[in-house]
Amino acid sequence: MMPNSPIQFRIYPHAGAFIQQELDLGELQALFQVAAFWAQDRSLEDLAMAIAHSKPICTAWERDRLVGFARATADGVYRGTIWDVVVHPDLQNQGIGRKLVETLLSHPHLSRVERVYLMTTHQEKFYKRVGFERNSSTTMVIYRG
Repeated sequence: MMPNSPIQFRIYPHAGAFIQQELDLGELQALFQVAAFWAQDRSLEDLAMAIAHSKPICTAWERDRLVGFARATADGVYRGTIWDVVVHPDLQNQGIGRKLVETLLSHPHLSRVERVYLMTTHQEKFYKRVGFERNSSTTMVIYRG
């Protein structure tokens, strides 16, 4: 991304600051609908719940338009997970996703964590470039919906 880019990144140490200062959940829902096949049907109520339990949250803005979003959950020491890294399709491949992930990883709530996990369907190459590696031996899941 160019140094004079109009994209501005913001980090929120907790969900309350994010929701109170910046976010129209409908705007986030719209971003998911155009950029995240896995999250197209998320309700506003469910988004609010997920965000309320996330720390930190990072966003990317083009002037007053939300164009990128990522969030994390972590215990601050042992384990953390990055969730919902989303960049508007018009602005992908410009370094925005990388900056979102790196900003989360450098936040004090994640920077000391021994292991940071994430799940991805089609973006494994992207996450490898950011420093993640495949770990097929520790992932299990319960499907409830």
